[in-house]
Amino acid sequence: MQTVKLHSARGNAPAIFAMLVIALFLLPASAEAYVGPGAGFAVLSSFLALFLAFLYSLYALITWPVRQLLRLLRRRKAYARARAKRIVIIGFDGMDPALAEKWMQEGKLPHLARLRDAGTFTRLATTCPPISPVAWSTFLTGVNPGKHNIYDFLSRDTANYLPVLSSAEIRDPRRTVKIGRYQIPLGRPRLKLLRKGKPFWHFLGEAGVFCSVIRVPITFPPERFSGVLLSGMCVPDLKGTQGTFTFYTTRPDAPVIEHEGVKIPFEQRDGYFHSYLPGPENTLSADGAKELRIPFRIRPDAARRQATLEIDGQRHTLQQGRHSEWIEVQFRPGFAMRVHGICRFFLKEVAPHVELYVTPVNIHPAKPALPISHPFTYSVYLAKLFGPYSTLGLAEDTWGLNEGVLDDDAFLEQCYLIHQEREQAFFDALEKTRQGVCVCVFDITDRVQHMFWRYLEQAHPARKSNPVEIQRNVIEELYQRMDALVGRVLERIDAHTLLFVLSDHGFTSFQRSVNLNSWLLTNGYLALRDGARESGDWFRGVDWQRTRAYAFGLNGIYINQQGRESGGIVPPGGPAEQLRHEISQKLTGLVDPHTGDVAIREVFDRRAAYKGPYAENAPDLIVGYAAGHRAAWDGVTGKATQAVFEDNAKAWSGDHCVDPDAVPGVLFSNWKVSAQQPSLADIAPTVLDLFGVKLPAHFDGKPLNVGL
Repeated sequence: MQTVKLHSARGNAPAIFAMLVIALFLLPASAEAYVGPGAGFAVLSSFLALFLAFLYSLYALITWPVRQLLRLLRRRKAYARARAKRIVIIGFDGMDPALAEKWMQEGKLPHLARLRDAGTFTRLATTCPPISPVAWSTFLTGVNPGKHNIYDFLSRDTANYLPVLSSAEIRDPRRTVKIGRYQIPLGRPRLKLLRKGKPFWHFLGEAGVFCSVIRVPITFPPERFSGVLLSGMCVPDLKGTQGTFTFYTTRPDAPVIEHEGVKIPFEQRDGYFHSYLPGPENTLSADGAKELRIPFRIRPDAARRQATLEIDGQRHTLQQGRHSEWIEVQFRPGFAMRVHGICRFFLKEVAPHVELYVTPVNIHPAKPALPISHPFTYSVYLAKLFGPYSTLGLAEDTWGLNEGVLDDDAFLEQCYLIHQEREQAFFDALEKTRQGVCVCVFDITDRVQHMFWRYLEQAHPARKSNPVEIQRNVIEELYQRMDALVGRVLERIDAHTLLFVLSDHGFTSFQRSVNLNSWLLTNGYLALRDGARESGDWFRGVDWQRTRAYAFGLNGIYINQQGRESGGIVPPGGPAEQLRHEISQKLTGLVDPHTGDVAIREVFDRRAAYKGPYAENAPDLIVGYAAGHRAAWDGVTGKATQAVFEDNAKAWSGDHCVDPDAVPGVLFSNWKVSAQQPSLADIAPTVLDLFGVKLPAHFDGKPLNVGL
């Protein structure tokens, strides 16, 4: 791809000076950004954020000698008690023990086999439910969900039954002041991490042990500690969502986009196709929030299978069937204000129709509109070292493939481009963390297995749209690439370094879906208004005055309880307990009439599944599906239909949101680990124990017996 500047940026020193005057004299703290799930931004200026970061860096430089001396004294004391000089933890999200075992036996994973033979390979018990944000939260805190407060990607607002992000809350500053056409925030956006519990690297930092933490899920917003951290899963895009792609097409029969994307038309004139890139809402406008947009145009060249893109003062050449490099864009909420983002363009077709896909606009790592790392400048450092990189928590666009906007090859290329960035950040951290802990989570193993499991099973419903003779070894090749990564790590560590390779859960097939809200409707627990046969998304049309229970998210069922839900009708205590028991009994062992297979193995009561101060925030019942079944797409979004069971024909053909006993994770180590049933909760206390740090009393996990 070629990039040519059409015109240079024009400096505006008076405007910048005016902005600083406003910031320094009117604002008690920096106003970097407002972003929430689907809520949009309220941004003053990323220039201000970087300026404050510069001041912090200057302070850090001045105080560096004193801090280094104190740190050296603490480290000497800490490492004197340590039984390991360095611990390296590689997380492969979703790596499955059965697949790893199969391919090790076939000689295809030599480096993992080496760990198995010289050290350890065992299954690692996951969480209930085995959902990534739940499981990784247990990994980093060493406690069960009742103590870390994460039960799903989403939680429900009891006031209106609508979804909110379970891990983070970002709200407007409390006060604003109107200056001309702008509503300027007075103070910081209120950024709050909803995950409870203290990550193990915080305890290590307090003891003088340095940690590098790269893209571990549920670390946004980043917390302060003695180390460096780049946030992972649940970092939003620039629109404030968990990932909204954009699709442009001239094809009249283009697919309707139902989830996680928007379709925008082209306007053809003067030999170009014109459109715009949608951005965050401009909540600084005193006239009301409006979507910020950047106009662009492309000129297709069918003969060369390429197109020229002109956007934001730049010209880029797009090749058909290839992703562009990261393209930097700037949204302009007001005079001298900039919101920086990056995105990739994928030219899908140039003739006879023009089709263009654009990734979600990521927060720019070198000019972040809100903190995505600790310290704030760490994301900037990585961008200066390696160039722009994805910052979105769920960066691999699975819905682009699900919706038919991307094909297999385009999605896979995107995954490996992102994975390459993750490797760069990880190996840089590994090189610079000579003592202490270096931990990095790689998401590609999860995303690729979700989308390509259909190629492991010829009878999978998702194969109906593909010729049966097509065989792709995508997952096997992925495991081999991860094995090669482990090999490169082994070359860089010595005998005094402990290596853990682990996953948060395993994987299984997703052939049939179960709509719990449809089952509740059919069995008289959920009611609709006006005699309707179906509800809309997020319970639109549900009669809460006659509804006793509803399903929300991937595995949860809630009692519509008086005094808790705004429209609750079931009295707490005995009536609610009796209803929980009744629903649990009916669902346990539920058979899929189409296949004759058991669809639900077990239903867990939250009172038995969780212990801790936040257990009351959990679903009342947690459904453990049998392998091959999972929550229906409609049911996850609060929709009740007439169909309880359906085929899953989407590319998303593998899953893990089932009974936890069906999808344990993996644990490899270069040292011997002796434990009968190790679990994710054991990793945090094991790391602390190996560094001689006293274990907190609230930990649920126990230190594993680890030795050379």
